Amino acid sequence: MLRKNHKKNFIGTSESYLRNTFTDWKPYRIHQIFNWVYHYGCRDFSVMTNLSKTMRGQLIDLFYFFLPKIQNKTYSQDGSIKYLLRLEDGALVESVWMPSESRKTLCISTQVGCRLNCSFCLTASLGLKRNLTSGEILGQCIAINEDLEKRDAITNVVFMGMGEPLDNLGPVVEALRLMTAPEAMRLSTRRVTVSTSGLVDKINSFQKENIHINLAISLNATDDETRNRLMPINKKYPIKTLMKCLRNYPLKPQRRHTIEYVLLRDINDSDEDARRLSNWLKGIPCKINLIPFNSFESTEYLPPLESRVLKFQEYLINQNFSAFIRQNRATDILGACGQLATQSKNLSYA
Repeated sequence: MLRKNHKKNFIGTSESYLRNTFTDWKPYRIHQIFNWVYHYGCRDFSVMTNLSKTMRGQLIDLFYFFLPKIQNKTYSQDGSIKYLLRLEDGALVESVWMPSESRKTLCISTQVGCRLNCSFCLTASLGLKRNLTSGEILGQCIAINEDLEKRDAITNVVFMGMGEPLDNLGPVVEALRLMTAPEAMRLSTRRVTVSTSGLVDKINSFQKENIHINLAISLNATDDETRNRLMPINKKYPIKTLMKCLRNYPLKPQRRHTIEYVLLRDINDSDEDARRLSNWLKGIPCKINLIPFNSFESTEYLPPLESRVLKFQEYLINQNFSAFIRQNRATDILGACGQLATQSKNLSYA
């Protein structure tokens, strides 16, 4: 359906917005619409026959449907697919679908570019163009799921693509509510992870939303001097402040944070770094993902030696942490952690 100036894209529209718009409607009516749209893939209000003709007419007058358009697909040797998606205004974002034996994970973007300027991340080279709407965030999942075979349907979603999710808090929260709502996309909260570079004020705001999804914190250094260099946001929220925030974050039973730690050769991979990391994380329910740096052409950093990665992991395990070496996915197509940007940087708006 073509966009009309006075209409709103229904994809990503929140339940609270619909309740405020249709104040005389019963809540179950909104759930019926969500079922049509998110369960049955319906993009035509006129066929929603369990709604009255008047209701259908109101929806047609106020809303239209738009999903991101798949501009290009790049296939990795490991089975992953990097999608280049064109949004309604011509902006481009990238998402990566990653299959394994137990799950089919989609890594989605929340911004066009990013403003945080982490020095080891290729997306930073774009700068921040704009935030995505909740519909554009959800639309990545829907458009890619419709492109995949049924056996390859998405089971897990990670907000780890282009952008800092909590820097776009409102739309991310709206997307998460629809993503995990039983009447909408029905993803288990255990199967959704939001990554953050450590925006403490936004983490504190996010916990008040009462959405119990998994939180992954990109730490990547164990002293403020190094983290300032790698992640300038540390100047505002130093490690001690971030750790205090995580200790106070209310977790459901059996839940824990994920600490993401990108290992860079001779920068943050020493024995002393491993000791400091262990000390920082004591008392915080967490698991640690060690991520060997994914190199790209313009970077000054080098991947760590395998022996250093294994020694780093061994120390953490000996300190009773759950520490995993995260297998790099889609590195041959620049689809791995910190590598998204190349296609969208080289193509302009429509």
